[in-house]
Amino acid sequence: MPAEMTPRQRMLAALSHQEPDRVPLDIGGGNSTSLLVETFENLKDHLGISSTTRIANKAFRIAALDEETMVRLGSDVRPIGLGAPANWKPPPSAPGTFVDVWGITWRRADYPGGYYWELSEHPLAQATISDLDSYRWPDPDDPGWYQGLEEKVRNLHDNTPYALLGDFGFKGFWETGYFIRGLEQSLLDLVANQPFWLAFMDRMLELNCAFAERFLAITGPYLTALRIADDLATQRGPLMSPKTYRAMIKPYQTRLNEVIKQHTDATIFYHSCGNITSLLGDLVEAGFEAINPVQVSAIPDVAALKSEYGEKLSFWGAIDTQHVLPHGTEAEVREEVRLRIQQLGEGGGYIAAGVHNLNPDIPPQNIVAMSEAVRKYGRYPLQ
Repeated sequence: MPAEMTPRQRMLAALSHQEPDRVPLDIGGGNSTSLLVETFENLKDHLGISSTTRIANKAFRIAALDEETMVRLGSDVRPIGLGAPANWKPPPSAPGTFVDVWGITWRRADYPGGYYWELSEHPLAQATISDLDSYRWPDPDDPGWYQGLEEKVRNLHDNTPYALLGDFGFKGFWETGYFIRGLEQSLLDLVANQPFWLAFMDRMLELNCAFAERFLAITGPYLTALRIADDLATQRGPLMSPKTYRAMIKPYQTRLNEVIKQHTDATIFYHSCGNITSLLGDLVEAGFEAINPVQVSAIPDVAALKSEYGEKLSFWGAIDTQHVLPHGTEAEVREEVRLRIQQLGEGGGYIAAGVHNLNPDIPPQNIVAMSEAVRKYGRYPLQ
């Protein structure tokens, strides 16, 4: 049995497709593996923790977990992200709405026990190619993004044992693109307005590369992994044909990943919800090295992912948040964890986490049961 490792050593081994002492656990390490605000409040009440809740992502209402909670849960990962721009302020907006740095308007939508923000207005919904020059793109040279970043990442790397997951905020093409353009219009662009889409992606590539280079100039030597996010699929399958993906999105992802690898050895973490199994080969070719969230409720054969792609990809997630975590008993949660470790953990290459951020319908007892089960069933050699 491997000797006890630090969280960083554990993550590096797993991401190198080696068996560490146990399967690593990520709860709160980034914008795809954390808790929503209400979920975090419920969990703190359950654990008897009285910290102030901070927001990691306003639009998606993701909580920034405090250190005490992350230690109690045994999370091996800590987040490293951008600050707020100094030279941009949100413009006035109607009650119950806000406008983000892209110019996207978000509208509050309430549900029993909480609320979320939904897309309301897309600034480039009616745009033509010529409008791309007058659009106010976020400024990668704004010093506010990077204020205190070097001190934070050095401190976490040098004075803590944790793996660091970086996120430079401007990290995708398709998803961010349709946030700005609108989903229906973006789908039409892929087929009927390709010159606009390609010109739009050229600008998105320029911006992504600029933010990646500036962020990684500070953080690159210290990161264990770097998060990219771009939801490409529904629960049934990709939102576009593989042929369209290869022509309209993959070249831009490939170029961004090439730029990233010029500045860091960190594993490139790719987040896409839904059933993306038909695109995994392309994602490997584009340079992605870890896949999240492994939405098991949408993937017919989870074990087949390991057998087909386990030498090329690490799998980060896979603990079901659609059925088991919100509706299962603690015993069923433990069995879910055991199953996913059995399917994905052999030979390393698996980081346990929920399938995306944990919603308020998940009882705090089940979150604790998940973290305890990873430590119980994730010891190598696996039983």
